[in-house]
Amino acid sequence: MGKTYKIAVVNGDGIGNEIVPAGVSVLQAAATKYNFEIETENFFWGAGHYLKHGIFMPEDGIDTIKKFDAIYFGAVGLPEVDDTLPAKDYTFKVRTDLEQYVNYRPVKLFAGLESPLRDKTSKDIDFVIIRENNEGEFVQNGKIMYPDTPNGLAVDTSIVTRKGVERIAHFAFKLARKRNKKVTNVTKSNTLIYSLGFWDKVMAEVAEQYPDVEYGKMYVDNASASFVLKPEVFDVIVTTNMIGDILSDLGGAIMGSLGLGGSGNINPEKDYPSMFEPIHGSAPDIAGQNVANPIGQIWSAAIMLEHLGEEEAAQNIMQAIEHTTAKGIMTRDLKGTATTTEIAESVVSFIES
Repeated sequence: MGKTYKIAVVNGDGIGNEIVPAGVSVLQAAATKYNFEIETENFFWGAGHYLKHGIFMPEDGIDTIKKFDAIYFGAVGLPEVDDTLPAKDYTFKVRTDLEQYVNYRPVKLFAGLESPLRDKTSKDIDFVIIRENNEGEFVQNGKIMYPDTPNGLAVDTSIVTRKGVERIAHFAFKLARKRNKKVTNVTKSNTLIYSLGFWDKVMAEVAEQYPDVEYGKMYVDNASASFVLKPEVFDVIVTTNMIGDILSDLGGAIMGSLGLGGSGNINPEKDYPSMFEPIHGSAPDIAGQNVANPIGQIWSAAIMLEHLGEEEAAQNIMQAIEHTTAKGIMTRDLKGTATTTEIAESVVSFIES
């Protein structure tokens, strides 16, 4: 046998309990074929855990998952739990404590799928959003004062550091070298002139170290219009935490469904395990019906294997997804009738064949 990878599996809530096991079945098929081993351990954390225990994960949760090679995660949140809590007490906590400073969100149009953009094909829609994942607008560095009075005020302060911008920039430029050698910095420095002015300055300094990569800057308002009108202009996008969060959902939409999008929260140095999850939420309204689209979760498995160094297996999973969509095997969100299980079975049988 080849290597053994220890994977912490966190289904989370809602459809996580259906799509994560579907993804694990694909991981196991790829492991068998490519001669490595996936050893999983399940952790029942999330909003369901919070309802029972008052916390999203145990106090020593971070220390527990530090011992794994990667974390394979579904989605977190339930209607009866305050929706400011999942990010603060689970997702951001893991991303920050494990220094997963790269949020890697690929966007591509799979074979057999029609983008809502009627004249765009798979050659037009194929780019990656690299979102800074530890700083920026989501650091929760703020305060609310006198909320119930006429003088109520609320402040959230964005944080941009030289180290933070340099490391995300280097990751983006190195990735562009493996792709089509083009980086677009999506920013809003014409209005956020201090924080994003500094972001742009550092980004441009790093760009000079990669003379072989074409570098450009685009304001987020223009970029969001370009996602719809001319997505073919993008290869690697590098952007801030909040801008990246919004644009990656727009990216999912131009692929045809948020159910398709996979992502990685990556610590490139591998000092800590990285976490791989679909871009969508826990969709409790369709949970338990075996109708959720598992492709985003399965794509996240491919991104995870690539990060772990099993590139051949990762490519095979991607081919299996394309094979499945090309055959018209699709879930409800893509106007199909296939179940979650059927999608996973189609992917697995392609890998095994």
